Amino acid sequence: MNRQEEERALLHTPEGVRDVYGKEWKEKRAVMSRILREMTLYGYEELQTPSFEFSDVFSREIGTTPSRELYRFFDREGETLSLRPDFTPSCARCAAKYYMEESGPIRFCYQGSAFLNRSSLQGKLRESTQTGVELIGDGSVFADAEAIALLIHALQSAGLRNFCVSIGNADYFRGVWEAAGLDGTTEAALRELISGKNFFAAEKLLEEAGVAGEERERLLRGSDFIGTAETLDEAAASADNPRSQRAVERLRAVCRVLREYGFDEELRFDLSMLSNYNYYTGIIFRGFTYGVGDAVASGGRYDTLLARFGKAAPAIGFMIPVDTLLEALRRQRISVPVPGEAVRLLYTEETFSEKLREAEKLRAGGQPVVLEPAH
Repeated sequence: MNRQEEERALLHTPEGVRDVYGKEWKEKRAVMSRILREMTLYGYEELQTPSFEFSDVFSREIGTTPSRELYRFFDREGETLSLRPDFTPSCARCAAKYYMEESGPIRFCYQGSAFLNRSSLQGKLRESTQTGVELIGDGSVFADAEAIALLIHALQSAGLRNFCVSIGNADYFRGVWEAAGLDGTTEAALRELISGKNFFAAEKLLEEAGVAGEERERLLRGSDFIGTAETLDEAAASADNPRSQRAVERLRAVCRVLREYGFDEELRFDLSMLSNYNYYTGIIFRGFTYGVGDAVASGGRYDTLLARFGKAAPAIGFMIPVDTLLEALRRQRISVPVPGEAVRLLYTEETFSEKLREAEKLRAGGQPVVLEPAH
């Protein structure tokens, strides 16, 4: 490769990352600012965690991203570090470190980059921008509802109108699987298949595990309970173990509180909803809209995660993938108002003082101004 070819190669970015500039960056910043404003209106305080942590923060035992998808490296002392793939473990670690004695609720919000070393991109980025909240120290149904209500308000503030928040409960399936006596390996594989809505493969897995036909049908019945709040009545009638019954009752309670917020049409319930993140322990939810194939938000309750860092406390939160949200806004032809273009004032050596005073006056009124020499 000659020098000219090397220089051309340096102009490109690695696969899975991209530059954002001009109008697109203005739109992205505007959307993030609006979402952040909603979060602060609910009393959430901004938190900045490091871009990389000790790899143990994102370990398999904690239940976060698979190790093969982490960007890992060594520092000079030989410690293994990872770029954060997910903000929640970092926020949990931070809360345990600085708020160990705090007994009341803690509210964090964040914005920044997350990194996933995906083997197959399929249009996804390896570096993505995320924004979200974590409500730590409140295990009540009111905290569940607050997180979901804030998410709805945040998406609305970004300009999104046609969307729904689908709500499930990870304990529903856990109760069914416990009652069936599934081993840990089968349960983990089944969770991954069901979280990907691959019910055909899930049925085959249970068949290979020797689960009888009637029992298989019962284990997969969560896929029948997807719809409005009335769906919860059917799920309650079908639940045949205490853990699953409690999961449905929790969803009913969340629904009642969300109606106090004025939300009903925006809600859907999905008893088959699961997550690849093992740390979710109860209510889980995702935001969906048209124009994009991925969720525009995801979240849930993770009551055991902080104990991994030494602070036993319930918690719930959500994350909005900003790049996906922006793509949805573009596909739906929803314009994002951004600050106006800068006014160009041309000056000569003789008129510089006059033009400078004019520029300062405009800038004081919020108008961007570029001073340029006249040619």
